[in-house]
Amino acid sequence: MSDPSERASVVALAGGVGAARFLRGLVEVVPPGDVAAIVNTGDDKVFYGVHVSPDLDIVTYTLADRVDRTRGYGLEDDGFRVVDALARLGHETWFRLGDTDLATALHRTLRLAEGAGLADVTDEVRRAYGVATRILPMSEDPCPTYVTLEGGRRVHFEEYLARDGAPDEVLDVDLSAARCAHPAPAVPELLAGAEVVLVCPSNPVVSIGPVLAVPGIRQALAASQAPVVAVSPIVGGAPIKGPAAQLLRGVGVEVSARGVAGLYADWVDGFVLDRRDAAQAADVEALGLRAAVVDTIMRDAAAAAELARASLDLARSLR
Repeated sequence: MSDPSERASVVALAGGVGAARFLRGLVEVVPPGDVAAIVNTGDDKVFYGVHVSPDLDIVTYTLADRVDRTRGYGLEDDGFRVVDALARLGHETWFRLGDTDLATALHRTLRLAEGAGLADVTDEVRRAYGVATRILPMSEDPCPTYVTLEGGRRVHFEEYLARDGAPDEVLDVDLSAARCAHPAPAVPELLAGAEVVLVCPSNPVVSIGPVLAVPGIRQALAASQAPVVAVSPIVGGAPIKGPAAQLLRGVGVEVSARGVAGLYADWVDGFVLDRRDAAQAADVEALGLRAAVVDTIMRDAAAAAELARASLDLARSLR
């Protein structure tokens, strides 16, 4: 890798609200320009005729300090006049896309139609929002994640989450589209050149799982000399946010920090778990991972920064 623009000392695997908050803390302890986030695109879907990339936008808006803090996604003080007007015209509007957020998606759609790649469009958006950290899609190929429910019903993840309210009866999660994709430009090079790889406290099944499913990404991690440290998204037997419990049970994984560590054990070197799960640290280390027990609840930016610092400390101890 000869292009310095394709280097980052810290590379994070990310997806969704938990990742965005963790990254916000990470750029407080590492220069933002030294960080790159490889972000899940399994949630991407066309709504209202535009290409929406939920996780890419959550990460961008959070790092730009523009995210709606109450919801954890979307833009602060955004309006909803467009979707409200569409509802009056009889359209389904269960996916609540704000007006300015819609402009981001429309820009993405127009640029993709012109032949631009999703990686370049993502870079345009993050620059427009003044974000110094590189943000990359895991792939430029369509990688929709589907959830199979009892009775054989198969739905896109956003339908499962936003429309259906994340029901419990998950039988399987289909990542086959990601398994047929290619890594986005620069993703393997960033992983190869990283000093540290961090796995954000994201949903292990539908945020981190799709990233790993893309052929070449696991191989790049295996070939890298960088220590890989994951932060548990499960605290006290439950996720902080989102449907990780339903999805972990659906794929046969224990809903616990120990369960997530086992899911990651063949490619992660270190694992950060919350103090409430300290009794599971020995089980994590029995998997061959180095464990660190800290406060993982990101109550505010300072707590997120402390969690990021602890994760980096563990990673550096593994070199």
